[in-house]
Amino acid sequence: MTGFDPQATGLKIGVFLFVMFFLLGSGLWVGLALMGVAYVGMIGFTSRNPGSSMSITTWTSASGWTLTSLPLFIWMGEILYRTRLSEDMFKGLAPWLSRFPGGLLHTNVVGCTIFAAVSGSSAATLTTVGKMSIPELRRRGYPEYMIVGTLAGAATLGLMIPPSMTLIVYGVSVRESVTSLFMAGVFPGLVLAGLFMAYIAAWSVIRRDQTPPAEPHMTFREKLRNSVLLLPVIALIVLVIGSMYTGWATATEAAAFGVLGSLALAALQGSVTWVSFRDSLLGAVRTSAMIALILMGAAFLTLSMGFTGVPRALAGWIAEMNLSPIALIAALTVFYIIIGMFLDGISAVVLTMAIIEPMIRAAGIDLIWFGIFIVVVVEMAQITPPVGFNLFVLQGMTRHDMGYIARTAFPMFLIMILMVGVLVAFPGLATWLPAVMKQNGP
Repeated sequence: MTGFDPQATGLKIGVFLFVMFFLLGSGLWVGLALMGVAYVGMIGFTSRNPGSSMSITTWTSASGWTLTSLPLFIWMGEILYRTRLSEDMFKGLAPWLSRFPGGLLHTNVVGCTIFAAVSGSSAATLTTVGKMSIPELRRRGYPEYMIVGTLAGAATLGLMIPPSMTLIVYGVSVRESVTSLFMAGVFPGLVLAGLFMAYIAAWSVIRRDQTPPAEPHMTFREKLRNSVLLLPVIALIVLVIGSMYTGWATATEAAAFGVLGSLALAALQGSVTWVSFRDSLLGAVRTSAMIALILMGAAFLTLSMGFTGVPRALAGWIAEMNLSPIALIAALTVFYIIIGMFLDGISAVVLTMAIIEPMIRAAGIDLIWFGIFIVVVVEMAQITPPVGFNLFVLQGMTRHDMGYIARTAFPMFLIMILMVGVLVAFPGLATWLPAVMKQNGP
């Protein structure tokens, strides 16, 4: 059976899935598992030379200029992780947020939102903000389940608010502008942060007996004095995002500015030593190499599946069902929630794009909008057991068992499902800013 025999589609899918789960279950690296699945598919269902196809495809996918921004943004986050940024953020935010309903729990959400705008990594956001907020909120008597739950959910904003590693991987996978995807994530990210804060406010009204006493009153002058601590990170956000919005810099150039700015910020804080510089560089290299290997495997799998005709057959099957775009999005939401229980976000994106992209194009769904939808459902995967990465990070930080952390994060999971509905009802949230940026661009 070779070529595009439609009668063999079910067998082909069965072989792909069996080999994939076998390799992943054996503990093999995700990138190598993807290459193994693609190699088996090429040998079993095509007459092409798998070796030459793999070498050309993996080199092409790994040497694209768009991918250059990925290690730079990761390095920027690694540098900032080793500064006093988290402590300064808490001191600068606390006076303004203490009077909100829910008090200083809002520092989890606002702190994650701010750090997400200079990190791009959910894990880095969670670790940096968590090491600042968990001890302070515990000392002030906030309930443990709210501290842990709001932090688990809010840290996922690192995947949406630019710069986002997931959006870079998605953009490379579907050949869309990473800069446009970054701009598309701004308003949905802020709306999702607003929904998280609304949940905290509603909790404080319903469970008023669990809310700690109000913080001591501070004068406006004292609040402004503390806010000076936020100026360095705000300047870095303006440099990175502003340079892309104005068209002055591409995503890769903005990433380079971000690295220089974070090094300058670390130097001003006295956080730059040879050890911290080396550790940040090695951390960025390890993370970048892992993602690049996954992307190379995904590119070869995409090629292999294209030769076997599986994506075309599945897209045709979906087309025959005459699903409306909303019904398709609802089905994909359930699909990604399920696979997100077993795969990390980036792996889930690259594993599925070969099949999902033709369906989305056939349904007439905007790929920029769909990128933001993907990020929201991938965010859910960060806090769903058994492979929710944020749950593992929080377990290491708090020593709670996985079941407890997952229960505390469940309300945030429901809010993300609500966010999918908001995106469907108001698609302009994701598409308006990229359109304006293109009009203002050179």
